[in-house]
Amino acid sequence: MPKQSISRRARSGRPRVKAQSFDPMLMAVLASRLEAIVREMSNTVMKASRSAAITNARDMSCALLTFDHRLICVEESMPIHTNSLEINTRAIADTYDEIHEGDAYFNSSPYHGTTHHADMTLCVPVFCDGEPLFWAMSRSHHADTGAHVPTTMDANLKTVYEEGLHLPNMRFQENFADREDLIRMCRHNIRVSNVWYGDYRAQVGGCRVAERRLKELVERHGLGTIKDFIEAWIDYGRRRAIAAIRQMPSGTITYRTVHDPIPGIAPDGIPITAKVTIDAKKGEVTVDLRDNPDCVDGGVNLSETCSTAACRIGVFYNLDPSVPHNQGSADRIKVRLRDGCVVGRPRYPVGTSNATMGVNDRLINAVQCSFTKLGEPYGMAEGGTEFGAFMGVISGVDHRRGTPHDYINMVFFGLSGGPANHGHDGWVTYEAPNGGGVLKLDSVEMDEAMYPFLVNGRNIAPDSMGAGRWNGAPSTEGAYESLSGDMAVAYCSDGDVNPAQGVLGGLAGRPVLNRKMSRNGHVELLPSFHIETCKPGERMMFRTCAGGGYGKPGQRDPERVAHDVNRRWLSVERAIETYRVALRLAANGIDYVVDPERTATLRHSAA
Repeated sequence: MPKQSISRRARSGRPRVKAQSFDPMLMAVLASRLEAIVREMSNTVMKASRSAAITNARDMSCALLTFDHRLICVEESMPIHTNSLEINTRAIADTYDEIHEGDAYFNSSPYHGTTHHADMTLCVPVFCDGEPLFWAMSRSHHADTGAHVPTTMDANLKTVYEEGLHLPNMRFQENFADREDLIRMCRHNIRVSNVWYGDYRAQVGGCRVAERRLKELVERHGLGTIKDFIEAWIDYGRRRAIAAIRQMPSGTITYRTVHDPIPGIAPDGIPITAKVTIDAKKGEVTVDLRDNPDCVDGGVNLSETCSTAACRIGVFYNLDPSVPHNQGSADRIKVRLRDGCVVGRPRYPVGTSNATMGVNDRLINAVQCSFTKLGEPYGMAEGGTEFGAFMGVISGVDHRRGTPHDYINMVFFGLSGGPANHGHDGWVTYEAPNGGGVLKLDSVEMDEAMYPFLVNGRNIAPDSMGAGRWNGAPSTEGAYESLSGDMAVAYCSDGDVNPAQGVLGGLAGRPVLNRKMSRNGHVELLPSFHIETCKPGERMMFRTCAGGGYGKPGQRDPERVAHDVNRRWLSVERAIETYRVALRLAANGIDYVVDPERTATLRHSAA
């Protein structure tokens, strides 16, 4: 079969198939088939990767786009990874005069469409019947990028030159084969390069699987049918989003939150403001971020990809979850950015190593919480922020198995608590606003088998949730230690000073804690932005950020309060003090039940 390719001129002149009436049953079947393809991509990447952050915690995402840069399907993926993918594929099209079948483009540059340099992205053009029809994309968080410190994320990395390798949509494969010169360059500049190469090859495998499945789909249903389906599916997403937005009142609402102080970079913290305008008649939401601070002299600035995605995420969290997340729905969210802004479009070479978290999480919180200004039942509280010692990048030398070897990996021992919203408590394994529950909590046994450390414990921290009529999720606390020499733990912890706030009378969740216990049992409070060396016998101790509450705690259903006490998330004392709910021991002498008379008295006196 001759090699297929398309030139830039042909790409720009290719007409788009018009949307038309499409059999709804067939549309449902084909939409489910695309979800299955993306799911197979994701399973391939997870099972074939080598680093625990991908195989264990699922810090990766896959997606399908049209060749003209419109999102079709993401299935289950990290929201921050997939809500602005069109920026990445457009950058490829703007760079290369010709795109060929058998190509694969690898990107780690936040100035060319990826989120931050650790989220390395592989894009494969898919040709069907000689015509480029799709992009298959895989985005994985790699363990190392070759920075001068053993971490991919550090607030002190001021420019891209300190962050390690930046690969601006490099053509890593031609004719379905690796370009060995590029592979060799990466392997000589990245720690534990065998792990990097294995993770890269897993991404290749995921995208090539999708390529085969998409060709089979077109062969089965015909090119014309698939083209018509794409238009119908994207139009369906557009119509569903319009209908969901029309359920809200029109108006402009604003919410402000603050990122924790960063010594030497932002000593007073970074205020983030989201101005959200709902136009119910048009079925459109506009998020304006232009009234925010300029970029700071550190690695916490957002890439354009992250700024755009964060706004879409915050709005999507407030829409009907059955609305398809494709280009049709995404285009109903207009994002206004400013050049040189900390939550806008950074000017090269400003550092963006932390672009997916920290300020990003605060921005998503600001957007999602702004809807609470409409009153109940709209909006949600702030979700817990991340990247304390519970999600640190660990590194060192493993001496346990004969020949010593280096290791580096990002661990996910604890995930921050989710926000409450109307009718629902927060999700314990939420992780952070940028992940929204997709990222997985590490398996202790799998991590201990792969790396030289011991997890000493992990449990829910009592009385930590943001109290409300509906509670934010509680914190997780725990500890871990090295089993083989010194272990460096790098983290950039947000939520230590400014925890996740409640809304509409709800209370804030407990803040993050990063501590170390010495051999003699002395516990030391650690800085929020830090690389700590943990020697054998010393323990890193953590508490994640709890989610904020929604509504007044005194309005919480007393039976839910009793349930929280019985699962040891809440103390009897706080049940009385915060929720005004009195409890007494049940007949079994173990559990508690509501004392209705005392509770009525407590709540009446507090009214």
